[in-house]
Amino acid sequence: MQEVRDRFYTLHEIVRAGRLNLSTNLWNYVVGATGTETTAKRNRLALDRVGFRPRVLVDVENVDASVDFFGKRIRIPVTIAPVGGLDQLGRGGGVTVAKGAGMANIPFIVSSVTDQTIEQIGAAATGPKVFQLYVRGDDDFVDDHITRAVAAGYDAFCITVDSAHYSRRERDIANRFTKPWRAANTGMNFQASLAWKDIERVRRLYPDLQLILKGIATAEDARMACERGIDVVYVSNHGGRQLDHGAGSLEVLPEVVEAVAGRAKVWMDGGICRGSDVVKAVALGADLVGIGRLYCYGYAAAGAEGIARVIELLEIEIIETLGLLGLTGFAGLNASYLRRVEEVTPPSVLSAFPHLELPRD
Repeated sequence: MQEVRDRFYTLHEIVRAGRLNLSTNLWNYVVGATGTETTAKRNRLALDRVGFRPRVLVDVENVDASVDFFGKRIRIPVTIAPVGGLDQLGRGGGVTVAKGAGMANIPFIVSSVTDQTIEQIGAAATGPKVFQLYVRGDDDFVDDHITRAVAAGYDAFCITVDSAHYSRRERDIANRFTKPWRAANTGMNFQASLAWKDIERVRRLYPDLQLILKGIATAEDARMACERGIDVVYVSNHGGRQLDHGAGSLEVLPEVVEAVAGRAKVWMDGGICRGSDVVKAVALGADLVGIGRLYCYGYAAAGAEGIARVIELLEIEIIETLGLLGLTGFAGLNASYLRRVEEVTPPSVLSAFPHLELPRD
């Protein structure tokens, strides 16, 4: 691990190394989004339009960025979000990601679109873990995955609800890139027909299951989720990879938090690249913040240790931000520490890394 620390002093360096280790097609898969890529840009834009209101003359010698996760203490309020096709981005796929998350003491959410089994990935995990399902089969298919996830010791079960139709990701189409993990994909009709009655069935049959709905983007759906006893409302637009011309996740977050009104936890992802982004999301009501592309850069750069180094650098940035805001932890952080500002950089999935092209000796 020390070798990776010595190699990567900044997130910029990790992003650059990840790019060099991926083929053009795989790099475009990671950074690309749907259609015009407007939603992905708005994820970043929403974050950039929030500035800080720091308080001073507070004793911030000791800052603790840890938080609670289903009764467990985790390093920072960050989880590794589910990403399909991990096996193509580096060695070991979900097993490697599980190890990296464990090294960093944060949760990870494993996608059902992976080569390894629920059991193999679960056995590799040393920390909190969540299984995420794309519904590609009937009720028996869903029940089988829930039963196996519970038996394998996963802390929660997540159902993605924003993928009724697979989007046109034009970078991949233009490059004639057929993703290997989708070559034999079947069962999209089940995802397209997924409805609230199916969620109600799962909640009724598995009352003790920590159940997460990922892909909520409106107050209306957040209220419906809470009315059905969902434990976590996960604000996400799939990193801008599903519906084009959607709103940025951080822009959506406040209306969802208001609609949930404490009845469930609220998680979010979308454009998170820096520790300051995490602080902004928590200030607006997120209990946990997901990273997708960001950890993929670390995974592609240096495997499990690359992922752990991403988290170390995020923690450094988070502690710095909290301390300079006049806070010793996330307790007390709220929207009073934020203000509306104008962005200074054209948004993109990489606009949080303005020094990518700096030369190195």
